[in-house]
Amino acid sequence: MTGIFGTSSIKRLLISLGLTVFLWSGSMVAGLAAPNQLTSEEIREGWILLFDGESMFGWQAESKVDWRIEEGAIVASSGEMGLLRTLATFGDFVLRLEYRADVKTNSGIFLRTAPTCTDPGPAGQCYEFNIAPPDNPFPSGSLVRLLKTEAAVQEGDWHDVEIRVEGGQIAGRIDGADVLSFTDPVPLGRGHIGLQLNQGKVEFRSIKLKPLGLEPIFNGRNLDGWTVYPGNPSVYSVTDQGEMRVINGRGQIETEKQFGDFVLQLGVKVNGDALNSGIFFRSIKGEFWMGYESQIQNGFKNGDRSDPVDFGTGAIYRRQPARVIVSNDHEWFYKTIVAAGPTLCVWVNGYPVTAWTDTREPDPNPRKGLRTAPGTIIIQGHDPTTDLLFRDLEAIELRGRARSSAEPLD
Repeated sequence: MTGIFGTSSIKRLLISLGLTVFLWSGSMVAGLAAPNQLTSEEIREGWILLFDGESMFGWQAESKVDWRIEEGAIVASSGEMGLLRTLATFGDFVLRLEYRADVKTNSGIFLRTAPTCTDPGPAGQCYEFNIAPPDNPFPSGSLVRLLKTEAAVQEGDWHDVEIRVEGGQIAGRIDGADVLSFTDPVPLGRGHIGLQLNQGKVEFRSIKLKPLGLEPIFNGRNLDGWTVYPGNPSVYSVTDQGEMRVINGRGQIETEKQFGDFVLQLGVKVNGDALNSGIFFRSIKGEFWMGYESQIQNGFKNGDRSDPVDFGTGAIYRRQPARVIVSNDHEWFYKTIVAAGPTLCVWVNGYPVTAWTDTREPDPNPRKGLRTAPGTIIIQGHDPTTDLLFRDLEAIELRGRARSSAEPLD
């Protein structure tokens, strides 16, 4: 995995995070976020940072390129043509980022891509939102081999890009102007986000994404669609504010619906200090705590948010600790979990904290090995101190790749 923190990177992150956590606590005023940050409104709306501004955590290079971090941007200028791509995969989404390219640069933003994409055409392995000079067959804002834009983009400055990918619809804007609208009758269902080096220097920052199409899995009125595991002391109820509350423990409540590859987003509030809970997924239906667990535990040691207690909020429990504790007790925070094949990624308040690929041998029980089969989602009641609230629980099952000619993702 690319981008594991060194000591100096942790120090730089924590200096930044000290401000960011303060902003996430609800003190941020409405308006645009600083580069590589989210506003409190964006966090509540479900936006996540694909680039933390400090490292390449959550990204993987697929060719030999001088990818590096400079002044809060991902930069490349030389090497073999190829992609820096996310470990996570996405289906429908809105992607926003800023880029700056030299006037002769040829680069691109790859959408629903396989780890490597040599054919972005109508039967290919990805979509490429091009970054290229006006004399290129597909200048900046075009969809390579699919649609040429007539918009004129002056390269050399920072540009804001927004791309919406929903089903077969792909729409793009540069600096607030519509530059692209395309419909693919046989669309790719999902894939990675990729940044390309082809020729010339290119820089990317403020890379953030909002998953689309999620549907509520908790109605805010009752526990319909959920099953409480019997014979345990945890109590699950719905508050007058439409939140799910769990007190006492041990216990679990699980969805009747099962999810395999999915995006899950939810809000959590811990009504105590360093209480323990978790979100289990791909769980064995009807069995107790038998799934992957995304930990909820906001404690950290010796005042150091990079040293979590008991793996920490956002961890894949017993597999990969959270690299930093972003969330605070007694405050609402938001979690995004993306599970696709063996790769599990978690964001807390939109910040990437975990990216883990399960390389174990397949097993029906995720405690023993790799499970990609669908399973239930479980909210854990951990022990007698448990007191948590949950709201805005939404999920979507990720579609398959669809095109028979497309490369598999992993």
